[in-house]
Amino acid sequence: MKKVLCVCLGNICRSPAAEGILRASAEKRKIPILVDSAGTGGWHVGRPPDARMVQAASRRGYDLTTQRARQVALSDFYEFDYVLAMDESNLADLQDMAPPNSETALHLFLAFSEVTQRETPDPYYGGASGFEHVLDLVEQGAAGFLDFLEDR
Repeated sequence: MKKVLCVCLGNICRSPAAEGILRASAEKRKIPILVDSAGTGGWHVGRPPDARMVQAASRRGYDLTTQRARQVALSDFYEFDYVLAMDESNLADLQDMAPPNSETALHLFLAFSEVTQRETPDPYYGGASGFEHVLDLVEQGAAGFLDFLEDR
């Protein structure tokens, strides 16, 4: 079973959505993976995902209500096979944090999708359409990542 960690800045918008969508999509496709999410920053540790993301995800059938924000830990680089960053800034932070003996594969979440956009934008300061756009991207990213796992 592969273990996957989805990472954004605060772990309240993008990475919880990625965790929920990736988990639900894998279950639907009967692909055994363990999925978690975390943030590179610790501002929201212990808090639930942003209510706007919870509502937007719920309208699409994804339940994010049991998730709680946490910060990336050193142990994550030994526990997870893949750490998927939502944007270049978080990927760079993860690369700086990763110990030299870690075998965890670090990638952008959308690197496995066919979308031309490389980064998943942060919808936190925008309106409702930003959350919908992120969900569109994350659904495509999750599908592409699961295709990648199935092909391996």
